[in-house]
Amino acid sequence: MAVAIITGSCGLIGSEAVKFFCEKGFDVVGVDNNMRKSFFGEDGSIVWNRRRLQAQFKNYRHYDIDIRDDRGIFGILNRYGSDIALIVHAAAQPSHDWAAKAPMIDFSVNAQGTVILLEGLRKLASKAVFIFTSTNKVYGDLPNSLPLVELETRYELPPEHRYYKGIDESMSIDNSLHSVFGASKVAADVMVQEYGKYFGLKTGIFRGGCLTGPAHSGAELHGFLSYLVKCCITHRKYTIYGYKKKQVRDNIHSHDLVNAFYHFFQAPRCGEAYNMGGSRFANVSMIEAIELCEKISGEKLSCEYIKKNRIGDHIWWISDVSKFKSHYPEWDFTYDIEKTIKEIFALQKELLKK
Repeated sequence: MAVAIITGSCGLIGSEAVKFFCEKGFDVVGVDNNMRKSFFGEDGSIVWNRRRLQAQFKNYRHYDIDIRDDRGIFGILNRYGSDIALIVHAAAQPSHDWAAKAPMIDFSVNAQGTVILLEGLRKLASKAVFIFTSTNKVYGDLPNSLPLVELETRYELPPEHRYYKGIDESMSIDNSLHSVFGASKVAADVMVQEYGKYFGLKTGIFRGGCLTGPAHSGAELHGFLSYLVKCCITHRKYTIYGYKKKQVRDNIHSHDLVNAFYHFFQAPRCGEAYNMGGSRFANVSMIEAIELCEKISGEKLSCEYIKKNRIGDHIWWISDVSKFKSHYPEWDFTYDIEKTIKEIFALQKELLKK
């Protein structure tokens, strides 16, 4: 039976991939040592999700291994060998703010860990498809140079602008302020491309906007919509940083993203990079997101506004997914913003009862 290796298997994207590929009949091997808890505290812990996956799927096997442990990673890849059809690399240090506190750890997880997996792919599972969850932060703050217009609830581009329908892969990833996190993801992103283009391996790079869904262990430093819903439900204060609360993010539900992975898996390319987010189908400003969360939860959000924005943070980001759709025309979105928030709200209410 085909084996799928999934790193970060109990995080948002990893756990969605576990569910998706278990239901497709794969033997799924998960790698996750709950480092997220050390990054973000108890809010970020994925233990609840690991237990859920282990209880739900008999074809899921979990390994508590750090992706920087080359002997451990190579051991897993060697154990499953030629049966490995797919590797989904979703493990990461995902926060701007945390990365600035510990750049060496951030780089070792995001860049070094990725290269260890790529070497394992090249040496032990070269026929497998390798999918990397990159980020729109590889473009640094270059999107902030766009001619944005301030509207009542959001910043927006003029309709005639080339990037109005979203930013595509033609934008440069060079000569901009990335944040430490963005820089470590650039290194990993380029190496995944290189292992595809130089070594001829089937590697795909998905540069996500905001990734979201009910399985997100949202914390203050990472997990925008999930943490916003959590604050609404629990009456915890939510802090907004800069841009008059009008910053815009597209949000893609984890199911839609993993379904895109599946389409790539079925017809892979070598070293291809895709911008992948909610696009014009699912995007929201901070003001608009708060209004939606309050409407769905029936609770008033307590929030604090700090004028200073996070370093390298985007004012406006909407992904243009046209390239991916041109390569995989049968793929499409199924979750808009409101449907996604309702699903997050339902699960968080259920978890709070336990």
